[in-house]
Amino acid sequence: MSFFSKISVFLCLCSQFLHSQSSEIQFLSGKDAEHTKEWDFWINSGRRSGSWSKINVPSQWEQQGFGSYNYGRDYVTYGRNFKFHDETGLYKHKFTVPNSWKGKTINIVFEGSMTDTEVKVNGKLAGEIHQGAFYEFKYDISDKLIFGKENILEVKVSKMSADKSVNNAERLADYWILGGIFRPVYLEANSKEHISSTAIDAKADGTFRSNISLKEINSANNLKVELFDAKNNLVGESQIKIGKGDTLKQIQFSIQNPKLWTAETPNLYKARFSVNKNKKSIFQTEEKFGFRTIEIRKGDGIFVNGTKIKMKGINRHVWWPETGRAVTENIDLMDVQLIKEMNMNAVRCSHYPPNKSFLKICDSLGLYVLDELAGWQKKYSTELGKKLVKEMVTRDANHPSIIFWSNGNEGGHNFDLDAEFAKFDLSNRPVIHAHHKPGNAFNGIDCNHYEDYYSTKKILEGENIYIPTEFLHAQDDGGGGTSLADYWELHWNSKKGAGGFLWAFADEGLVRTDFNNQIDVNAINAPDGVVGPHREKEGSFYAIREIYSPVKIDLKTLPDDFNGTIPVENRYHFTNINECRFDWKLVKFKTPFSSESGFEIIQKGKAESPNIKPTEKGNINLNLPPNWKESEGLLLTATDSFGKEIYTWSWKLKSNDEISKQFSKSLIKENTVSVIENDSLFILKTDEKEFSIGKKDGLLKSVIVDKKSKKMTFRNGPVFVNGKMELSSIKSFAQGQNQNIEATFKNGNKIIWKLKSNGILELNYEYSLSGDYQFAGVSFDYPENYVINAKWLGKGPYHVWKNRLQGQTYNVWQNLKNSTRTGQSPWIYPEFKGYFDDVSWMQLDTAEGKITVGTKEEKMFVRLFDFYGIYGAEGYPKLPSGNISFLDAIPPLGTVLAFNINDKTESLGLESEPNHLNGTFKRTLYFYFGLPDLGDENKQFTMPKENILTD
Repeated sequence: MSFFSKISVFLCLCSQFLHSQSSEIQFLSGKDAEHTKEWDFWINSGRRSGSWSKINVPSQWEQQGFGSYNYGRDYVTYGRNFKFHDETGLYKHKFTVPNSWKGKTINIVFEGSMTDTEVKVNGKLAGEIHQGAFYEFKYDISDKLIFGKENILEVKVSKMSADKSVNNAERLADYWILGGIFRPVYLEANSKEHISSTAIDAKADGTFRSNISLKEINSANNLKVELFDAKNNLVGESQIKIGKGDTLKQIQFSIQNPKLWTAETPNLYKARFSVNKNKKSIFQTEEKFGFRTIEIRKGDGIFVNGTKIKMKGINRHVWWPETGRAVTENIDLMDVQLIKEMNMNAVRCSHYPPNKSFLKICDSLGLYVLDELAGWQKKYSTELGKKLVKEMVTRDANHPSIIFWSNGNEGGHNFDLDAEFAKFDLSNRPVIHAHHKPGNAFNGIDCNHYEDYYSTKKILEGENIYIPTEFLHAQDDGGGGTSLADYWELHWNSKKGAGGFLWAFADEGLVRTDFNNQIDVNAINAPDGVVGPHREKEGSFYAIREIYSPVKIDLKTLPDDFNGTIPVENRYHFTNINECRFDWKLVKFKTPFSSESGFEIIQKGKAESPNIKPTEKGNINLNLPPNWKESEGLLLTATDSFGKEIYTWSWKLKSNDEISKQFSKSLIKENTVSVIENDSLFILKTDEKEFSIGKKDGLLKSVIVDKKSKKMTFRNGPVFVNGKMELSSIKSFAQGQNQNIEATFKNGNKIIWKLKSNGILELNYEYSLSGDYQFAGVSFDYPENYVINAKWLGKGPYHVWKNRLQGQTYNVWQNLKNSTRTGQSPWIYPEFKGYFDDVSWMQLDTAEGKITVGTKEEKMFVRLFDFYGIYGAEGYPKLPSGNISFLDAIPPLGTVLAFNINDKTESLGLESEPNHLNGTFKRTLYFYFGLPDLGDENKQFTMPKENILTD
């Protein structure tokens, strides 16, 4: 069983144990979106309306085939005459309550219902209508129940609220607007004298305080608190007297040398609260918590346990395509695992409180959490907002992972509510405003959204701590990991830089039950995650993982005098590098005509973990064997103290020139080479192959690969992607056994074709540039629909941009052809099309046969077919001519937020500037078309003389 699976089981057991000690629980609904119960249901409008049927609870009713869909920004899309679908659903459910519950206090608990919710039990109102979709609420229904017999629960849920401030805060938003009881419903039975809630404040110095809210205290005379460590050892206790009518008590004491909670060291303790009567416990409840101290030191930074921290965070919606905001604990666990896999340490719960299970997992696995009151760009009224703050904070106050309360988003801040959080949070966490307009800093923290690199730099020079709660909007393929490296270095090296939160974690794609279960991202509005709706990983996922790695290795290529020593920087806040493990592998890569991709491990070993303290620098000595240079690649994997991989770095040990020579040696058959010409063409020939070169432009016009004149449609190159191609001269000449054709151009560019006796067609070219360019190199044409897959030795398996080269490693990769557009159905990753980095050779498997091309020089990008990183009215950035390109420079990618495209990438930092090129660029490409002849003794069959499909 994996570490995280054990954590999941552990959490479940803890949850069951907690309930058995404190309250008896009877679920009326299912426990989550996967384990539901059927209730009776009626809806007043939309699909399946007007008659009673069945619905699974918890769920969003649209996902059960009822009602109609709206996206929150429909009011913008359709204008002033637009109205949201205002549906009302009626639920009925019959249940029984055991006779043993007589005399207990029984609450009915709703963990979340969208939106206005009226509850009746046996025809009697349970209490006032609850307004606000994302908050847990409960009613005492002890006097409305019939014990031992059937009871009837009736719930009326209105999708839109009667309170306009709720609609403004929750429904006028950039997310899907859904309806229904989407979180569990259950009965909670407590003894009459009980604890209704606790609020814990546990500091890094070992001080433990708790406010304990009591109910109906009559005969109980003692309140005891016991603290247990992770091994269930008692580490501290205290008790106080209580008396009849007491409603609130505070206990304070200390323990020695507690293990502290941080995102790197998520040490948890358990507090057991006991209400006692004459030394006999009559009620118990337990809470998990952590010892940690949060400080905002104005003009300096955010400190946890006296250490400055920087957020490597992301915004997360509670979401699953089939079920909307009704999710499961397994989904919550998966999301935390994925966030931590990206080497992040923080998450913002945008734009509402999440499921309780998500916060428990953040506590256990270690993530800093911003817990947010809803209010997308409009605020709750003060009267209602006070109730919702109380519900939110009372539920969540004891989670050590929560380090900030966020009072609304982007203008949805009701300033009258700022002081409300501390009324229910004994630890008095800081409150922030996640805003999007300059001049709205609060509590010494500026959270302004979507600043560019240079405006970020300016803010960091100001008086406030800067922590953007949204930045680098990851719509389409932009934002996310693209240009993140520059932003992160800016924050890491700035005194007041506190990191930030990327927008966003997942594409909010919804399975549309009214459109044959197709997944809908509402055009440009919701494809803005670094993973897809089902958590399919985009290229940004891996770029973020490398950029945010707490073990920072910047060595891009190994120096000529490499001796096994690698510089490393410790970007942990609390962890010494010697707590990590380092394993190396020496590998041999598969060859172009191998049936496999990947590599063969030649040797492997373990490096000694160096003693490098947090934020300091040092070296890792790999202690490689003496013959390490005989291998072709080196891989280094860092693993954290929990056994989870941090990152794997890779280096190529052979030059492309050496690799090209190995390829040539694999071609054993030699042929006579000749050249013929006509009015328009030079034709380079061997016994089987022919290559036609145009006399007017020097470009490849046609390829014939066998004696039967089988053609391959690779042609029209090399076209220089910058400038004009005006031919100055062209000639053919022999060079030993090889035949050459040389073309020169009026701007000084040059092409030399060379056909070798082993069947390799070699292309040498050179060009000169001076200025700023999006790309540089040459292009060819090939029909995209003929391509089956691509295999290459180089960085991969994802495509890259100039400002997102991170996250890819050396290997022999193989991608099946797809037409994936990042952020859109069918979310097949890696994308087949794009710019691919540091390619030594690439082989296209096509309907016409194999096309293999390599380079003798280093650092070649290959562009495959037509694609864009950002899609608006037109695509960005613009592409080179042709559709297969061999490039020395590729473009950076900008960002897009809805319709707002930033293609002025230079504003995003140094990596995002155009290519500054000045000089002459030379490259040699080698092409091989088809399969090499292995000799008659290796033939499996006799080739038919005629193929009726192609001849």
